[in-house]
Amino acid sequence: MPALRTALPLTLPESIGFGAVVYAALVALAISHILRRPPGDARTSLLWIVFVILFPLLGPLAYLFLGINTTHEKTWRKQTSDRSFLRRRLRGATGGGAGAQAFQTRPADPAAAQLDRILDRLAPTHPLLGGNDIRLIEDAQAALGEMFRAIQSAASHIHLLTYILSDDATGKRLMSLLAERARAGVTVRVLYDAFGSARASVRGLFWRHRNVPNLHISGFTQASILKRTFQLNLRNHRKILVIDGTDAFTGGINFHDAYLPRGGRPGAIDYHFRIRGPIVAELQYTFLRDWYYMAGTPLEDLLHPGHFPPPARAGDCAARLQNSSPTRDETHAALNTFFAAVSLAQKQILLATPYFVPPETLITALRHAAFRGVDVKILVPAENNHPTIRLASRALYAPLLTAGVRIFERRPPFIHAKALVIDSGIAVIGSANLDPRSLFFNYETNLVIFGNAFAERLRRTLHDDLMASEEILYPKWRKRPKWQQLKENFFNLFHPIA
Repeated sequence: MPALRTALPLTLPESIGFGAVVYAALVALAISHILRRPPGDARTSLLWIVFVILFPLLGPLAYLFLGINTTHEKTWRKQTSDRSFLRRRLRGATGGGAGAQAFQTRPADPAAAQLDRILDRLAPTHPLLGGNDIRLIEDAQAALGEMFRAIQSAASHIHLLTYILSDDATGKRLMSLLAERARAGVTVRVLYDAFGSARASVRGLFWRHRNVPNLHISGFTQASILKRTFQLNLRNHRKILVIDGTDAFTGGINFHDAYLPRGGRPGAIDYHFRIRGPIVAELQYTFLRDWYYMAGTPLEDLLHPGHFPPPARAGDCAARLQNSSPTRDETHAALNTFFAAVSLAQKQILLATPYFVPPETLITALRHAAFRGVDVKILVPAENNHPTIRLASRALYAPLLTAGVRIFERRPPFIHAKALVIDSGIAVIGSANLDPRSLFFNYETNLVIFGNAFAERLRRTLHDDLMASEEILYPKWRKRPKWQQLKENFFNLFHPIA
């Protein structure tokens, strides 16, 4: 035994002492960085401080890789790329800018005009464009089928950006159709999020199609040695499909089997939209901007007339694209848009989101709308694919219910839809959820739509889902078990960094 003791480099007390020094140093470094560059609110800062103290190794490492106060530094290359792409677009005669000027418009309704002026600040390079046809496809399985048929009809190019592209029946069918059109001479570009589609990547779905001519595939990631960034918390959550520069789809649908009936149960519910008209060029531009950042394709190959055919009137909707991202130019844009729309509401707010854990500012705006006499209804799923987010969401119900906000939990199947309807003529659709990840970390794309007919169509669909829901009534809600309240409040503590 004495020989063994002399062979050890450190005694047990020395090991404990060394570990304590390392622990104290890591905690001190993390806390000093938190205090030097605080995140958006004091509660988040305090949560990170407690986390790094309580978890000696995990805490500092989590802050290093998921620290929410480092996103601007990690995205400066994306912002530089976006600005370079924009300058080229503004200089050229293509890029959708010149032809779209004829369709620029302003809303006649005073409240809508005020929201549009706010969007002048939040999305200055994407004006309000009239002459669009925007159609809701409320059945998710039908939306997948419609996108597949549009892909089969492509003659020039297909541009697809998605968060989840799964190695299942839906994903395999999609890749098979894309490969078929590519072999027929259509240029196909597929941009998938490297985190959301990690399973398909690991299982070789994209690798199996690497040699198909005209089929170009790239994963969006900001964890790249070549770009000298390592940020796993920043993801591209947009859903954009553009066919030949004239036909587009956007909304909440990813490409996986969750939307298909299984075991006698219907698939998930989601809202997706088919779009024609001048606003297609803005969705096209957004795709190409992200593609340029990841793939580095020469600008002249992306901003050429074939991708931006002359816009033509397709309907009566006026729409404005609003991108949101962690870059300095677009940070908090989605949150500010939601806040402005809710604050301007005069009669009714209908809001659907699968993940309802918004920041305090938006909760206050919803409560104040109810105080003003606005009819506020929030639709969320009764069963969630992220159960901890559902618990965190439920911790926020009480102040909303006591203010007069009505909350409805949609009975299964899971509803993944995102939509906001304000009064009689304003709607917000797209990819953004009302959670910290969407509002602060993700790359998202929404459309703000001005038009009574479209808003009424979306309102009817929301009403149908409200009728299939259970309303949360405060007298019953406040009597729920204490253990349930403890669970909800516990998981709500973590939603600023979830």
